[in-house]
Amino acid sequence: MVSRRLKIIGGVVGVVIIGGVAYGMINSSESSDKKNYTVAMVTDVGGIDDKSFNQSAWEGLQSWGKEHDLTKGSDGYNYLQSKSQADFAPNFQQAIQGKYDLIAGIGYSLHNATISSANKNPKTDYVLVDDIDTKKTKNVASVMFRSEQSSYLAGVAAATKAKALNQNTVGFVGGMHSNIIDAFEAGYTAGVKSVDKNLAVDVQYANSFGDAAKGQTITDAMMAKGEKIIFQAAGATGNGVFTAAKDNNQDLTADSKDKVWVIGVDMDQSNMGNYQTKDGKKDNFTLTSSITGVGRGLHLIANKAMKDQFPGGKIVAYGLKEGGVSTPTKNLTSDEKKAVVKAKKAIIKGDIDVPAHPENSKFKQTF
Repeated sequence: MVSRRLKIIGGVVGVVIIGGVAYGMINSSESSDKKNYTVAMVTDVGGIDDKSFNQSAWEGLQSWGKEHDLTKGSDGYNYLQSKSQADFAPNFQQAIQGKYDLIAGIGYSLHNATISSANKNPKTDYVLVDDIDTKKTKNVASVMFRSEQSSYLAGVAAATKAKALNQNTVGFVGGMHSNIIDAFEAGYTAGVKSVDKNLAVDVQYANSFGDAAKGQTITDAMMAKGEKIIFQAAGATGNGVFTAAKDNNQDLTADSKDKVWVIGVDMDQSNMGNYQTKDGKKDNFTLTSSITGVGRGLHLIANKAMKDQFPGGKIVAYGLKEGGVSTPTKNLTSDEKKAVVKAKKAIIKGDIDVPAHPENSKFKQTF
């Protein structure tokens, strides 16, 4: 996820290939004369077009840049793309060489690289997105999202749909076990059980966030068992879930009861559910999405930092109440929407306490 292009205003750009990743080398005299507050983000694997976490973060950073009339590059905002975990540390170093004022590590996989870089560069502010720096490093802000809340609403929608289809099981495809994916799984399961405690949740993990083929294989197996509603929280692996569902659905007529529904993650993935039925009709199979406002969170933190209000050493958490997570209802039936809206109000009011971890999970992170 390293930037393929670095746009430098009035400067000189050279390109160096390190470890198979292209880095824009910023002219030192140009960067030393910068007057704007600048922000760079280091992505997790998957790319800024992953239709998931990285893309959401990049869109939020672009929104922040637009708000302040900044351009992509060393005098505004930029991203450094990681093709593998080996790219994390070099990317942070590249951002330091670019003299960015704020550097964000996108995703818990970047925890160690983010903290390591922050310790080496105490005068630079860092954002650890979707993970917690338990050591409370003074120049690191931990930005978290209550994804269990939006996933609970996704579970309510899934269970309501399942009952209408006379289903007894719904699916969940996770990327890799972690505190973060725990929240999606736990919230989803709780939401499902709140509608019908007898509904089963088939939980499967791909052990990867970048293996679309594995996601497709898991989904094919779920569909073979008759499961018709599947929530994916698996990054780019989740693209395979959509592919499998589309392959199934486009061979069916528009009124077929064998249609498979997918619940998206991180972003509103409704557009990924567009397809054409066997009888030539346009249709969509994205039921809803558990949206994590990564971009919004990054946008808000950047605004705080540029006003000398950077929450270093602290945890900032966004949930349904703050608009940090959400679950769209545009593709839901009236009954499904009604159930979701009711549950959302109860969560915001505090009447429903959504679990962030499944029972017997080895992960215990709270915030």
